[in-house]
Amino acid sequence: MSGFVLSAQLLCVWVLGSELTFELPDNAKQCFYEDITIGTKCTLEFQVVTGGHYDVDCRLEDPEGATLYKEMKKQYDSFTFTAAKNGTYKFCFSNEFSTFTHKTVYFDFQVGDDPPLFPNENRVTALTQMESACVSIHEALKSVIDYQTHFRLREAQGRSRAEDLNTRVAFWSIGEAIILLVVSISQVVLLRSFFSDRKTTTTRVGS
Repeated sequence: MSGFVLSAQLLCVWVLGSELTFELPDNAKQCFYEDITIGTKCTLEFQVVTGGHYDVDCRLEDPEGATLYKEMKKQYDSFTFTAAKNGTYKFCFSNEFSTFTHKTVYFDFQVGDDPPLFPNENRVTALTQMESACVSIHEALKSVIDYQTHFRLREAQGRSRAEDLNTRVAFWSIGEAIILLVVSISQVVLLRSFFSDRKTTTTRVGS
């Protein structure tokens, strides 16, 4: 997970259609920008990896400020659109509804299609057997990368849940130990008080 995690400290960061994992503090909002030409197909995917109830607000706007996508308290989602205007598109993640829990958010913003593997891949004639094999391997490797990213996110989320559960169990165990110690001391003090009262009573009768 640490191999591809990049912490974003600024409120606004320029990205070039790539993936990023960043920390989103409580009561904070972070925006990212991308220059897109008209007619380009884009996909925004995001997922909350750690923090609180694993939810975040997300908003996507076109160059004129019109809202293309808006969701509140989402754990993960994917949105695909085709740019209708040239300019800078903005997408923001907000954790302003949280007062003390920071989040770790992952997003993948894909702009346009991948360039062809071969310069003449779109030619009218058919590809050679070697070229077809290379294209198939390239597509398979892209799928492998997507699966690896998905499972790394799931692993990080599961580890965060396990660590949180371990912390709660540790505090619960400490609390039980303290309660058991207090009860044991109270029982000893109570039993000693019984014997002390009986001894005092016996002494008075004998005298």
